[in-house]
Amino acid sequence: MNPDLIHSLNSLRVLSIDMINQAGSGHPGIALGAAPIIYSLYANHLKINPVDPEWANRDRFVMSAGHGSSLLYATLFMAGFDISIDDLVNFRRLDSKTPGHPELGKTPGVDVTTGCLGQGVANAVGMAIAEKYLRTLAEDVMPKQKLINYYTYVLASDGDLMEGVAEEAAAIAGNLCLDHLIILYDSNDVTLDGNLSLSSSQDIIKKYIAMGFEVDFVKEGNDVNEIDKAIERAKYNKKPTIIEIKTVIGRGSINEGKNLVHGKPLTNDDIQNIRKKYKITTGPMEITENAVKYMRFSIANRINNEYTAWQKILKDAKANGSDGIKRIIQLLETKNIDAQINSENFRIQNDYNEELRESNSKMLNILSERTKFFLGGSADVSSSSHTKLFKEIEMSKKYPAGRNIYFGVREHAMGAILNGISLSGLKVFGSCFLTFADYLIPAMRMTCIMNLPVTYIFTHDSPSIGSDGPTYQPVEQLANIRNIPNMIDFRPCDINEVIGTWEYITHNNVPASIFLSKDEAHILAGTNGKKVAQGAYILRSEKTRLDAVLVSTGIDITTVYLISEELRAKGIDTRIVSMPSMNLFKRQPKEYQEQVLPKNAKIITVEAGSTMCWNYFTKYTIGINEFGTSAPRDDVLERLHFDYESILSKIEEYINEDKDNYSSESNLLADTQHEKLE
Repeated sequence: MNPDLIHSLNSLRVLSIDMINQAGSGHPGIALGAAPIIYSLYANHLKINPVDPEWANRDRFVMSAGHGSSLLYATLFMAGFDISIDDLVNFRRLDSKTPGHPELGKTPGVDVTTGCLGQGVANAVGMAIAEKYLRTLAEDVMPKQKLINYYTYVLASDGDLMEGVAEEAAAIAGNLCLDHLIILYDSNDVTLDGNLSLSSSQDIIKKYIAMGFEVDFVKEGNDVNEIDKAIERAKYNKKPTIIEIKTVIGRGSINEGKNLVHGKPLTNDDIQNIRKKYKITTGPMEITENAVKYMRFSIANRINNEYTAWQKILKDAKANGSDGIKRIIQLLETKNIDAQINSENFRIQNDYNEELRESNSKMLNILSERTKFFLGGSADVSSSSHTKLFKEIEMSKKYPAGRNIYFGVREHAMGAILNGISLSGLKVFGSCFLTFADYLIPAMRMTCIMNLPVTYIFTHDSPSIGSDGPTYQPVEQLANIRNIPNMIDFRPCDINEVIGTWEYITHNNVPASIFLSKDEAHILAGTNGKKVAQGAYILRSEKTRLDAVLVSTGIDITTVYLISEELRAKGIDTRIVSMPSMNLFKRQPKEYQEQVLPKNAKIITVEAGSTMCWNYFTKYTIGINEFGTSAPRDDVLERLHFDYESILSKIEEYINEDKDNYSSESNLLADTQHEKLE
């Protein structure tokens, strides 16, 4: 190899392990072993502009093996991104540009937050889906276009490819024939606990051939030229490609090839020996000007003309392109699908009733008619969750612009892929039964860490589904999802609130989860789509005094409404509060919260799920804190003490508890609230 290239590459290695030593933590094994892979990619192939890191047609790179972050940051510095030596010195320190694992928005040049192993591979599949979808849309209105034609590369480790989410996603990539997806497999046969053979004897190459990939092999992972040739070959493939590159973990260390070099800083003596082996004479956290210039020149020499030509294509398309291409450009520049729902435009009859999953289906299809940038699918349950876009066809290798994505029975991959698609600006949704949300949580967590506008639609949202038994009857899932930071929860009670849910989602680019019953929901007097944005509101006020506030969500409000009528006939006056979004309500001003839920009122919550999250508001909770059973719906609810009579009895018990101690104060407060509301 060229001596200048060798010096630049070895400088990258040493700078990466210096960062780890400076921080006192990190993963030197991958930094030493995989440096030729990432060096080859950035210097010779990746279409990027460090001066414009958000270039819409740049190639995407996913460091799925996120523990190699020091190697990535050092590469980005050498490539010319807005990262300084001081930023590298601050590796893994508070508020630095160089966190322990790559994070979207923290570091220029990082395209996605790296989650647990395997997530990045699935994110890359999503990015490749988005590229092919948008490329196809653009070609439909601008034949032979060069506005969108980027590649998605992902560096994956043995550990990444062992994770089920990576394999699920790869199967989808092969089925969709994602030709612009290239996986660079850092194959060093070592994991944290020891040799790979202790836990795996599979043939990755044969497996990926079976999943529809083109494959390649680089025997000597220290040879940048051989890696170059393999990447170049991959660009011409008509299928996704995986390149297995045999590397040595911790190459140059006294523990090279061993798991000991994976996850802790090297000794000072070891680092000094490495510096000698690689002929690096600079001090710690120093790098020669020539080493940096060599990589930056390589990138500039490849990219400058292409970037300038693309800018001209963009300018011409803005001036002379069709409406279709202009809408694509707007999406690229703003990540705004320019389609919103306004609940005031809907007029629903007072006697309207239907299953909430059907109401939601109507909203999905209304939105899909307004924009081509809205798409999604399900984990093989669209016929049950009612999430099919009826006027659209399925996404396939023959028609990549189909908007119904068939994820198959792969919930985890679905979520991680949706995250990848969302990064392009497209608005996406995925659906499954609520009890299967447990398979999705790691991906949902990444959605919320990146604050991506992915919408998760969960149907069959309570044990009332009956005979399928406890494995299909959700109990704790609602509380678990609500507890994910940044997640906005929606459990609408009728079609008005379903419309309001989509109004909020289309006006706000936020992670969202919708929970829907399969039961028929009658429209309730007082429901209001606009008020969904407040999280909770008074559905029906008390008449003369306030004996209790009954708070509920979803289909359970219908039961609460009927119980309130019966209580009123018995002389017990209650307020009904609908809380379609607990997390939105918590964000409201304290004054509004106390207007809806007066401080000294007896607040009783009713929801068919865990009561854990309701303890924030009151100790008087009615819910389900045990697993269900297999039986018809009414029998299940009776067994779980969540049938009409059991709920009524419990509400009366709570209202009568300590009644003499709080009734006069509560009623006085209620009178005051009435004056405010009037």
